[in-house]
Amino acid sequence: MEQENYTTTVKIFFLFGFTESAMLQYILFTTFLIIYSMTWLGNVTIITTVITDQQLHKPMYFLLGNLAFIDLSESSVTLPKMLWDLLSEVKTISFWGCITQMFFFHFTGGAVSILLIVMALDRYVALHKPLQYLKIMNHNILLRLVAGAWIVGFVHSVVQVALVIQLPFCGPNFLDNFYCDVPQVIKLACTDVYVVELLMMSNSGLLTILIFIALIVSYAVILVKIRTHITEGKHKAFSTCGAQVAVVSIHFVPCIFVYARPFQKLAVDKAMSSLYTVITPMLNPIIYTLRNTEMKNAVKRLLSNIFLRRGSSQLSLLS
Repeated sequence: MEQENYTTTVKIFFLFGFTESAMLQYILFTTFLIIYSMTWLGNVTIITTVITDQQLHKPMYFLLGNLAFIDLSESSVTLPKMLWDLLSEVKTISFWGCITQMFFFHFTGGAVSILLIVMALDRYVALHKPLQYLKIMNHNILLRLVAGAWIVGFVHSVVQVALVIQLPFCGPNFLDNFYCDVPQVIKLACTDVYVVELLMMSNSGLLTILIFIALIVSYAVILVKIRTHITEGKHKAFSTCGAQVAVVSIHFVPCIFVYARPFQKLAVDKAMSSLYTVITPMLNPIIYTLRNTEMKNAVKRLLSNIFLRRGSSQLSLLS
């Protein structure tokens, strides 16, 4: 394509969203608003419980609190804009708004992927080095591991965005999605994107597959260790690792489907995208809370304290 065809630069993108039906948009708005509210409620509850409950001041729950924070951040990158668009007749986003959304989406997505590796490492150390566990997974190490997850997410996102912004965009400017993401955006470039697409697939798709395989193998080793060597607390260990395997699966499987293949449009793309952008951040606190007795008891203590304080304050006002 000749250079003069690049003189018109796209300033704005139009988003197709999920549907053009006004009735379905209202239904989707209500559904996603409930999901977003539950995401905030569940993850804020976990963060608050981990901070306030002394019994949860352990490495595993420190990492769980950080996962809850990243889940909140990740869902807030796409969901508020999507909710706004579901009530709007014209769904648009500026070019730089689109780039910004992509940056923070891959920033938080990369961070959560590395954090899940750290959580698997934590379980491995807890089972294979139980007497040295607290010494190995000390506070300084945990802070460095969490900071490393954010740094890796940042570098990953910078690479993704750098590959996108160097492309020329001269139209069309219609994105068949409910948020800005690499597979849809690069297809609108006014040039051959074959090489860029390969780089994107290597950066996101191949790494996602390798991380997922490594995590599944790690948890398989951990579960075999629990089955053959652990006598006390076996049920608790199985529940904790089972919860983490479930979280890893619902996060990585849709990501692999979207990023580890040529960026061709498929009918199920939006459904897959909504799984890890909307559903997963809501499910993570539910999975961890329901499958972890210690976490459930801590949440009950937190709620009891809140209601007791509210009741005592009302009695003091009446008196």
